[in-house]
This record gives sequence, structure tokens and C-alpha cells, in this order.
Amino acid sequence: MIPPRQSRTIHIRDLAVGGDAPIAVQSMAATRTQDIEATLRQVRILEAAGADLVRIAVDSAADVEALAVIRAQTKALLSVDLQENYRLAEKVAPHVDKLRYNPGHLHHHEKSKSIADKVAYLVGVAKEHGLAMRIGVNAGSVAPDVRARFEGNAEGEGLAIVQSALEHCELVDRLGFADYVVSIKDSDPRVVIDANVRFAEARPDVPLHLGVTEAGLPPDGIVKTRIAFEQLLSRGIGDTLRVSLTLPFDDKGEEIVVGRQIIADVEAGRFRSVPPNFFDGLNIIACPSCSRVENERFIDLAQDVKKLTQYAQEHDVTIAVMGCRVNGPGETDDADLGLWCGPNFVNLKKGPEELGAFTYDEILGRLKAELDALIG
Repeated sequence: MIPPRQSRTIHIRDLAVGGDAPIAVQSMAATRTQDIEATLRQVRILEAAGADLVRIAVDSAADVEALAVIRAQTKALLSVDLQENYRLAEKVAPHVDKLRYNPGHLHHHEKSKSIADKVAYLVGVAKEHGLAMRIGVNAGSVAPDVRARFEGNAEGEGLAIVQSALEHCELVDRLGFADYVVSIKDSDPRVVIDANVRFAEARPDVPLHLGVTEAGLPPDGIVKTRIAFEQLLSRGIGDTLRVSLTLPFDDKGEEIVVGRQIIADVEAGRFRSVPPNFFDGLNIIACPSCSRVENERFIDLAQDVKKLTQYAQEHDVTIAVMGCRVNGPGETDDADLGLWCGPNFVNLKKGPEELGAFTYDEILGRLKAELDALIG
């Protein structure tokens, strides 16, 4: 039930991705990179579950030093998530097999430099070290200039992420670099389906990494992910994928197991239908946690928010629970109520409006008050 894919085949060291290569399944270490022992444990858990590639986030020189130690103790294929500090690429390159950058984050640093120059730098590093690359576009962090072009358009969010991906493919193509994949992600599987179909129609040659970002807690997060993956894989769209679930650190291997199960089900023609009203009512978005999470209580908080809000199931309210200061502020803007977590406080938002920072002990009471006010 998965038709032949039209994408070209690229290589991440000895791992073929795209074309007629098997669909690769990957995940991301959820621990702080500087906690070397915990991060190595994550890598090994994911390897044992069958991960083809493991992503690690790097946001500082100290993270780079930790990454070097981790690299020396594992033969796993490693991808690095550069987040907002793209200049770290040359420092991490000797220790990884793939670079991932987010087009929406390139404007944060060295604002006097053009985006094209920054992309040229990243491609130069990848070429020098024989690395593959991922252009990773997230709906919650689209570059301001791209987002502005689609304001007022009913499909603006989906069109903006597709346009961002297409423009960065053109930049990379002009530099004569082909070993790259693209990911176009949103927390709404319907947007993920539409955006990836649009991109694949425009650039069928480019391998696609599939994912529903911040899919949240099982089983809901698995259902959201399955909806998107079933619709895309059955169209021959998708060459590698990640299931992003909010899980305890020791259970991260479940992301790999679920990913492979979805692929096997689609290959065998086993589809899980959902009722027409599946997207009605309360929607809880939660990120899968990664090394940027500064307090592990975030995972417990996400579980507590799910339990606390059971009484509001029938109300069309979206609540986002994000674990870090990098993606949290932007990716909670579209939620009715958003929480993004710091080391000691949880920042509460109503849409894009900041409502203040509360301790982990205070936040649930304040969240309930705001939810009751919305329902009222």
C-alpha cells in the first residue's frame, strides 16, 4: 500500500534515505546534552529499539564538548539540532553525521548577514565534513518575513511553511549540494498532510522527513501521528520519520516501535479510521521533550494538565504544554492557553498574550482558572 517514491536517494554515511531505500525511523535524545551519562543512555535505548538515526540538540560550547565525549562512546548515526546558534555547525561537524537547521531561526544571530550567506556557510560545513543535512521547517517558528507574506490568508500557516521549505531548497540547490532532506511539521496532522502534499507536488525529488510536532501524550499523540503518516505514506510521500511523543526518558524507545508499526500497517493495508468529529473538543499539544528542557517536571506537568482538564473534553479549546524557552514562546501563540517551562517557573499565555510566570506548584491552579474563564 506504499507506492514507489519519487524522491532521490541521499546518504547519511552508510544509511540510504529516499528513493527505493527502506523508510528510516529516527528519534531524539530527550536529556540535557551536557548530562553525558543520561544522554548516552538515551542513545542506547533508541538504538536498542531500532533507531536508524538519533538527534541531539546543541546550543552552546559546553554542549559541543559533551557531544564530543558522547561521539567517542557510540557508533550510532548522530544528527545534531543546531537550534538558534547556527555558527556552532563547524564545531559539531567532526562529531556527527547530519546537520539539522531551522530556516525560521537563522534571522536571530548576525542580523547583518543575509540568509543566503548563512545557508552557504552551513552547506560549506556539510560538504567539508561529508555530512547530510535536514532543512527543518516548524509552523511555530517560521521566519517573520515569510509569515508576513501570508497574513490574512485562511491557509496562511500551511502555505508559509511550504514556501519556507521551497525557498531554502533553492538556496541549497544553487550551492550544488544534494544530500539533504526536508521536514515540514505542525502539531495539527491536517496541516502536516496538506503541507507535505503541496511540497511533494512541487519538489518530488526531495526526500521528506515526516513528523507531527508536539503530538503529545499517548494514546492521543499516537493517533494524531498515525492520521498524518497513513495519509502521506499511502501517497508515496515520506522517506524517514519520527514519532514525537511526550514520554518518560526511559520509554523513548516507544517512539521507534510506534513508527515501525505504522509503516508496517500501511504496507499491509491496515488503516485506523477516526470519526468525523475526532478534532472537535479539547486538544492538548505537548512537545516530546529534548535536551533543551530545563526541568524534567515538564513531563509530569503535561500528564497533570491532561488529568486536570478532563472535565473540559467537550469544549473546543487548545492547550499547549512546551518544555523549553527555544520553541515554547512561539509555538504556544496559536493555542488558547499555552504553557512553556523554564527551570523554576512555567510561563502562562492566552494566545500570544503573556499572563505571567508561575511556580510548578502554582501553575495548575492558575491554568484551571483561565480555562474556566474561557469556557464561561
